[in-house]
Amino acid sequence: MSYDLVVFEKSIAPASKAEFLEWYEEQVEWKEDHDYDSIEVSSSKLKSWFLDMIKLFPPMNGDFDIDDALENDQELEIRFTDYSIGKNLIYAGFAWSQAETAYNTMLMLALKHDVGFFDVSGTGAIILSETIKLD
Repeated sequence: MSYDLVVFEKSIAPASKAEFLEWYEEQVEWKEDHDYDSIEVSSSKLKSWFLDMIKLFPPMNGDFDIDDALENDQELEIRFTDYSIGKNLIYAGFAWSQAETAYNTMLMLALKHDVGFFDVSGTGAIILSETIKLD
């Protein structure tokens, strides 16, 4: 089991919590017709967020996965992240030992890149900006 967080394109997602949760459930059925390891399908804001995020939490799979020579680095290995990349949402699964750092990093970068943030495994917080949360 992993510690899961999501970033999403705010311009597409519904603005009420109930509608957002319905939309989210549809998104994670993974019915889009593309490879969920490729960032090429995502919005420019989600791409920018992803390229910053993988500097600290490298992807397990896809175009940006780590060179085989680095995979034996135990410190790096605990930060490997399982990303599922959709057009309007990126789902990230972290090791539980990384939960606090992952949460803080992901939220900070979501605010920086102007994308929404959803704490799937924790409180269920949906954050659109420093001052706007869906209740």
